[in-house]
Amino acid sequence: MEKRQDFLKERKYGTGKLALACMMLLGSAAIGIFAVAAPQAAVPADAAARATTPEQKAIIAASAKEQVREMQVLGITALQTPKQTLRPDLPNMANYDEAKANPFPKIPELMVMKNGTKVTTAAQWQQRRAEIKAAFDEYVYGKYPAHIPKVTWKVESVTQQTVEGIPTIVKHVVGHVDNSAYPAITVNIAVDVVTPASTKGKKVPVIIGGGNLHPRISLNQPGPILKIPGSTMCLVLGPHTEPSEKQLLERGWGFVTVDNNGVQADNGAGLDKGIIGLVNKGQPRKMDDWGVLRAWAWADSRTIDYLLTDHDVDGSKIGVMGHSRGGKAALVALVDDPRFAIGFISSSGKGGAAFYRRDYGESVANVEASIEFHWMAGNFLRYDAVGHSANELPVDSHEFIALAAPRPIFIGGGDFISTPPCALPGDAWQDARGMFMAEVAASPAWTLLGAKGLGTTTFPKVETLIDTGDMAFRQHPYGHTPTPNWSYFVSFAAKEFAKK
Repeated sequence: MEKRQDFLKERKYGTGKLALACMMLLGSAAIGIFAVAAPQAAVPADAAARATTPEQKAIIAASAKEQVREMQVLGITALQTPKQTLRPDLPNMANYDEAKANPFPKIPELMVMKNGTKVTTAAQWQQRRAEIKAAFDEYVYGKYPAHIPKVTWKVESVTQQTVEGIPTIVKHVVGHVDNSAYPAITVNIAVDVVTPASTKGKKVPVIIGGGNLHPRISLNQPGPILKIPGSTMCLVLGPHTEPSEKQLLERGWGFVTVDNNGVQADNGAGLDKGIIGLVNKGQPRKMDDWGVLRAWAWADSRTIDYLLTDHDVDGSKIGVMGHSRGGKAALVALVDDPRFAIGFISSSGKGGAAFYRRDYGESVANVEASIEFHWMAGNFLRYDAVGHSANELPVDSHEFIALAAPRPIFIGGGDFISTPPCALPGDAWQDARGMFMAEVAASPAWTLLGAKGLGTTTFPKVETLIDTGDMAFRQHPYGHTPTPNWSYFVSFAAKEFAKK
């Protein structure tokens, strides 16, 4: 994780990158709607401010070039203007008015197959699940390649370390991806597996994304407000709480850190490199090829392959956690790999748990700006083209959440904040209500499969935990941080693990 182009190292809280995610809140403000014959990339107006080194400037330029290439393949000449979120006095401010948040209130029906048949049995659900997955593969996240090279795992070192005052065993493990068919690209999956020393020889639950041995910055500051390096933004953290690492280790559990960015870079410039580039032998991706979120999810799944051989890990109790863009990737990992026993999906917004059809905070145009489009399949650009909208998507996020059923899931986020001004909009960019609404709409899948859904359709007051079933939700009153929800997730997971 040492060679990332992020501003903060946030694998501690998921596969995402906190500072870039926070700077995304600068609005991904674009330079306008590009109604011209030749395609132009949707480059955010603040891109120059983000690029402080020649390397970063080159990455932004190369990412924009790749976006233009994909637009040309799709016949798109103009993309919609991404929303901006810091200046209410400027045009195209993100909407935070709930009365205007649902321009497309009709969502695709979860329990009705494409031929109109209502889904009433578990067998029918498997057919419906396949339909939904195929649509997300084609139009949203992209398809896994038919053939992905084998990963060979090696334990590089085993050391004793004290983490948050707790003695631990740390295994540094590396998965080498076979590149014999294309030696020009090397891909390794670097993983740290951290378990309590007191449980050595016993199999314990672990959470991928549950902690980090070397965070560049901690969200567990003594003060309630954290300034974001390289920006005018700040985070309202709320009262100090114990770090996730300590909460997990004290319970006798472990955490796993995966260097997802070492597997696939978080930019469009790297789509011909990393695991995506290796499979494509350095050639540009096709429009239905997997995007970066799915490549990160693949790395987490390959990590499970190793964890199932680790004598200190309970293979039936492996969870995945992610925050912000890491939350998007964690949801993909949870859905794609049934070996994940539980998921903590934090502040994932659009491209994650929030409805694509909602107009609140983050927009599809932001997800498809030149600094973020690589997360998704190239085909997803179609729904950001001028004259088109997310309402044309054959699916929405509730259907993707439902693909995780009946395994337990905890979805959470923060609140709208305008004071101090540097904190605007808090975590409202990620649309906590939109994530809740999608979770509600996904609940019938849990019920059909014999589990218990969310149990309510009423959006709860801030700081109200809903966890009476196998789905949980909580909105905390602070900014773009998962920390205030960690203890609630750990308790929820303990309850769910006790059923095994």
